[in-house]
Amino acid sequence: MADLLRTHPSEPTRLRSLIQTAHNDRQPLVLPGCYDALGARLIEQAGFEASYMTGFGTTASLLGRPDVGLLGLSEMVDNARRIVAATDLPVLADADTGYGNQINVIRTVQEYERAGVAGIHLEDQVMPKKCGHMENKQVVEGSEFLGKIRAAAAARQDPDFVLIARTDARAPHGLDEAIRRAHGAVEAGADVLFVEALQGEDEIARVSAEFAGVPLLFNWAEGGKTPPLTRTEIADLGFAMIIMPIGTLLAATAAMQSFLARLKEDGTPANFVSELMSFGGFTDTIGLPEITDLEQRFS
Repeated sequence: MADLLRTHPSEPTRLRSLIQTAHNDRQPLVLPGCYDALGARLIEQAGFEASYMTGFGTTASLLGRPDVGLLGLSEMVDNARRIVAATDLPVLADADTGYGNQINVIRTVQEYERAGVAGIHLEDQVMPKKCGHMENKQVVEGSEFLGKIRAAAAARQDPDFVLIARTDARAPHGLDEAIRRAHGAVEAGADVLFVEALQGEDEIARVSAEFAGVPLLFNWAEGGKTPPLTRTEIADLGFAMIIMPIGTLLAATAAMQSFLARLKEDGTPANFVSELMSFGGFTDTIGLPEITDLEQRFS
């Protein structure tokens, strides 16, 4: 069990090492999205090396609402803390815009570090922000964005804490401006670049060529604006990381809708309970055997 009688390894160091290896070997690190501790455990059990706390999924799960800037720093960090405690994987977290100006960004970095997160990404949207694949996004001035990246880099207590600069400037201002901001973000101290909502393989290839020496993040947003490339195609383009922010959320929602529709029709699950995960299988998945061992050890 991740946080009972075990000490986490240095997660920022692990994540930074995984990213650098992926970048050098041109074999991108895959980080499935999770929005709660259960999802984080499932990602670890599936054999992945790191996970990603999605802001889209966190908003949907906590509020039942879309990702339009409704959550604040405390709510996001609280969710991140639970996710980190649930597994031994390094966790990359969505930190939105940093929740204010450059001074707020300093606190944001410190709070995520205290929560045990291995890295965050910060974006240049105005608040309230939107999901990167929604329409009518707006971004702050480039100088304000770069000031936030400099503040975030200076705020790190652990030098291995991974700082990812995300720009959403492609939609409102075009690809040239997004690339200009990304160059500035590297100079300001970003470790990884995240140019959001690229449209078309030609744009993806241009960003890849422009930043050949810098680790790049590919956002595989299910149903979003960016083409759904294969892992091999993304690797060939030189991206070091792939996040799948909402796949687990979409899968879980579809499964629950199906269950509830049948329950509404039948009145009880008697006719299809055999199709569900067993109670014993589920309690094993969430760690009951480990709890039992601890009870026996200390009884």
